[in-house]
Amino acid sequence: MNDERHRRSAASASPPAPPLLRAAAAWSWRLIAIGAVGYGLVWIIGTLKIVFLPCAIALFLCALLRPLTARLERAGLPSLAATWITMLIALAVLGGIGTFVGIQANQEFPKLATEVQATARSLQHWLETGPLHVKHSQIQNSIDQGINYLEKRRGKLANTAVQAGAVTLEVLAAIVLMLFITFFLLKDGARIWDWTIGGTGRYRPRIDRAGRAAWETLSQYVHGTVMVAAIHAVVLAVVLAVLGVPLVAPLAVVIFLGSFIPIVGILVGGALAVAVAFAAKGGVIALIFLGVLIIEHQAESHLLQPLLVGRLVRLHPLAIILAISIGGIVGGIPGAAVAVPVAAVVYRAWPALRDPPEELPPDVAAATEPPGGDEPPGADRPAGDDERAGEVERAGGDERAGGDERAGNDERAGDDERERPPEGEDDGDGSGAKTGRGGPDD
Repeated sequence: MNDERHRRSAASASPPAPPLLRAAAAWSWRLIAIGAVGYGLVWIIGTLKIVFLPCAIALFLCALLRPLTARLERAGLPSLAATWITMLIALAVLGGIGTFVGIQANQEFPKLATEVQATARSLQHWLETGPLHVKHSQIQNSIDQGINYLEKRRGKLANTAVQAGAVTLEVLAAIVLMLFITFFLLKDGARIWDWTIGGTGRYRPRIDRAGRAAWETLSQYVHGTVMVAAIHAVVLAVVLAVLGVPLVAPLAVVIFLGSFIPIVGILVGGALAVAVAFAAKGGVIALIFLGVLIIEHQAESHLLQPLLVGRLVRLHPLAIILAISIGGIVGGIPGAAVAVPVAAVVYRAWPALRDPPEELPPDVAAATEPPGGDEPPGADRPAGDDERAGEVERAGGDERAGGDERAGNDERAGDDERERPPEGEDDGDGSGAKTGRGGPDD
């Protein structure tokens, strides 16, 4: 007994943990739980990337093509017909561009190989006779080492070709899945969204508001980025054509696709175009194209992006770099491509999800409020509570009725007293008779 009392007194005498330490401990285990959930989501997405990646691309395509489908529906076409027409137009455009790029690449690739060989000989001659004074034997040794390196890794290259075949099959399956998802999102996107948020209860208005803000942001990002990428690709394609660089159409497509990855994409696509210009036309043409590329990129960053993409998705360059880095680490090139729109969508949807709903005017709130007020459907009060409420209401009504009746009686009694003449006064008929006690006959 004494030992137990001593332990209790020692425990009570120990000082409590500081509030800052308790708060840090509470936040620590919450952050650990959030990190574990985030890691699990990333693992699931990485495992099912053949499903998630087509879904992401389908969302982008739906955001791009939905205005055309909506315009066709407003023109009187059924939803199914408008969706089919939209899909056929998109496939025709993509097929035409792909066919043109393939034909030009097939025609100009031999010319490019010849020009690359001529540029290599010119570069070798410059290295030997220029200020560097590199010996011919050193250059030849470097070439031989490169050839030997490729010869030793021929087996690995064959395995890589087999893996590339498997990847090609996965890409084809992903394309088919992407087309199906895009079709149904264009046709039934609104109903799919209503079904998705149907079981959220009283949080449905808030989730719906956040989803609409996210969709508006994604649509503006996709439309603005497509316009910026198209302008960027057309301008640089014209410059390449004027300079006489081959493979203009394939390079324009690479630049167009690279524009969807901010900062990094334009660097990669522009570097490839500069390399082709250097290999085909030499250093002077490559420097001219590089200068045009830098000027055009500055115009895009400071004029086209703010004007066409808009303020809804404007992010700080540091946020863009961090998003691209995290997306690239997690998902490679596809992750880097979707990182910026995901960051913009979260940036716009989070305030709409967290803020309370806006208050409506009284007449609008009364017209739109469902029966039962804020109570969820089916959440009826117990029968006992309803009976007690009814009894209280009836009792209150009876009491009010009794009070009104008594008030009416008192009012009529007061009126009678006011109308009755006082004792000893004339009753008003001119006879001089008195009312009350003490008449002359008494």
